[in-house]
Amino acid sequence: MRTVRLRHAADFPEWRDAARMLLLGGVAPHEVDWRLGEEGLFAEEPAPRATASPPVTPLPRVPPSFLELAEAVICHSDPARFELLYRMIARLQVDRQLLSDRMDRDVVAARRLEKAVRRDAHKMTAFLRFREVPAEGARRRFVAWFEPDHHIVGRTAPFFARRFADMDWMILTPKGSASLTDGALRVSEAPAQKPDLADPTDALWLTYYRNIFNPARLKVKAMMAEMPKKYWANLPEAALIPDLIAQAPARVAAMAEQAARRPPAFHDRIQARAPAEPLPPMEGLAGLRAEARGCTRCPLHCQATQTVFGEGPEHASLMFLGEQPGDEEDLEGRPFVGPAGRILDDTMRQAGLDRSAAYVTNAVKHFKYELRGKRRIHQSPSSGEVEQCRWWLDREMALIRPKLVVAMGRTAVSALTGKVPKLADLRGRLHALDAGRAMIVTVHPSYLLRLPDARARGREAIRFREDLEAARDWLSSPTSSPAR
Repeated sequence: MRTVRLRHAADFPEWRDAARMLLLGGVAPHEVDWRLGEEGLFAEEPAPRATASPPVTPLPRVPPSFLELAEAVICHSDPARFELLYRMIARLQVDRQLLSDRMDRDVVAARRLEKAVRRDAHKMTAFLRFREVPAEGARRRFVAWFEPDHHIVGRTAPFFARRFADMDWMILTPKGSASLTDGALRVSEAPAQKPDLADPTDALWLTYYRNIFNPARLKVKAMMAEMPKKYWANLPEAALIPDLIAQAPARVAAMAEQAARRPPAFHDRIQARAPAEPLPPMEGLAGLRAEARGCTRCPLHCQATQTVFGEGPEHASLMFLGEQPGDEEDLEGRPFVGPAGRILDDTMRQAGLDRSAAYVTNAVKHFKYELRGKRRIHQSPSSGEVEQCRWWLDREMALIRPKLVVAMGRTAVSALTGKVPKLADLRGRLHALDAGRAMIVTVHPSYLLRLPDARARGREAIRFREDLEAARDWLSSPTSSPAR
């Protein structure tokens, strides 16, 4: 039995060098006893030297994906991690496709350890709290205490060095520490003692946290899954959470009973543009639009600037249906004139469709939003609000009599069918509606705006254009009929 003593608990290069020497010496995994720390009084056998066995050829090789996996697994606190990784590296010399076998016992075990390490590191970046302490130089100085499950201090320290490069700090944990002083990062595996930290700004932070807590969005199970109680001891805001949870039902009830706030001042200016005298009765689409201007069927009209009705030819064969007007649409009184509307216009041109020949409207005619400072942040309409506004949509459909409706987003599909579907199951295919009409389902153009990755955004833009091209092709087909 070969005994290998590692000095560091999570030093991947140290383990890699030892594993390489053992492989070169032809040492089988079951012949190695991996241990941590200096040699003790009752050591059974000294660590072997790399020159004890003649080197073999070829040199051991592993795929890059194994190195990435091993760098995470080595940080786990499981004592068997070294043996597991050495067994896998030996097997990779024979089976280069080992990592692709998701049912292999060693691969499953390694992936489980990797996932635990990544999760522990994520929790450290999310729940670590710095407290300011007196500083000697010009740079401010902070100290934080955290209790990780695994040896992740060295793995996570570069994140904090990049994010807080303008200050000196120290992170103390039972599994080591990290510090940044004048831009120099240092990491130690020596266990640290929990310091007695107090920061006057904690009171300010608690006030802020108490005021941003939204009881209407509270989901206790989801919160406990994302922020387990074991992290609460080192979070100043954790002292508030039990009371905030207990008070949530009463606060939600009070919010529901609270009178609606007065709309911003610009609402009055826009409303002043409306005719002082009631318009004479009109028929057709113009009459319906005039009637909708005074809609009070649901509470959304209280905060919205105006009704945003559909626009387009009265007998268009193609109708585009979205969710609700946005901020720019609410102010201008026309559908799809904001960022999502510009994407729709561009994609329609690419697909060979003329917006002026189509009727464009929304399932909900008033803008629903949440006021954050001076910004009005979009909020999705409820099923009840969609149902109330369906009264207007049904009358639009009866007047326009479109052959094909392009339903953009789940709310649009729900307004047409009365069901809440999974969009991916319906997208890109034709579906039958009442009165011989057809529906094709696609995403809302605002979905493209929310994608952070440029490549994903490009792929979805192509799919969106293809959905519109399918609508164009179906309309131009002399035998067009909806699928059932």
